[in-house]
Amino acid sequence: MGVYQHFREEEHPFIDQVYSWIDQVKRTYERRLTDFLNPREQEILRMIIGENNPDYILQFNGGSEHAERKRAIIAPFYESITPDCFNISLLAGTFNEKFMTINHRDVMGTFLSLGIDRSKLGDIIISEGSFQFLTDETITDYLLVNFVSIKRTKVTLQHQPLSELKKPKDVWQAYEKIIPSLRLDAFISSLHNMSRKQATTLIERGYVKVNHKVVDQHAFLIDEGDLVSVRGKGRGKFIKIYGRTRKNNLRVKTAILKK
Repeated sequence: MGVYQHFREEEHPFIDQVYSWIDQVKRTYERRLTDFLNPREQEILRMIIGENNPDYILQFNGGSEHAERKRAIIAPFYESITPDCFNISLLAGTFNEKFMTINHRDVMGTFLSLGIDRSKLGDIIISEGSFQFLTDETITDYLLVNFVSIKRTKVTLQHQPLSELKKPKDVWQAYEKIIPSLRLDAFISSLHNMSRKQATTLIERGYVKVNHKVVDQHAFLIDEGDLVSVRGKGRGKFIKIYGRTRKNNLRVKTAILKK
């Protein structure tokens, strides 16, 4: 099994991808730029390569220090990496709040309806009467021409410099928690102050996503970097394990998205 035993089975294809990136850099002596990665994928990349690897440089950039989804660059140790190397574009549009509302799902839905993979889309920021999103600059021209409506309402995209990216209004509030195990039901119970039975019911009904994928098994084990969203309760994330208590429970750092 080797390295695979430390990761979930469904993460194995991504691990294979990471090793293919490393092999490409090793063979060609050229940097490898990834698409946008979610926090768990970023954590896996750090664990496999390590940010202090003597052979490779590993850097992340999502357009701003607040970014959740980020692109990564793996490069030979002697290369110099600048923000421009990440090929990230900022696109923005406006809408009339009197006649419609737009949320993250609406923007993402239009993006995906154009036949573009989710991995080409970075963070989405919604503010009063406007929206912004980060994307791969190689598809900017295509989006400017084809991203013309959201929810049947016409919108016009404009290209903006990254310096005009707005800070998200949503704020992550960090907490230290004591949990009995890394099971999903235990994590949700602690994070949202509910009983394990209530957490299990939500999970079995398909109301819980881990890293944007529905997980319906209450015994599913979470890991550092996981994003956990519960319908009607909001989003949380598992940041770090500090250690065990005298009663052998886990002392962990978590966060909840405050709006």
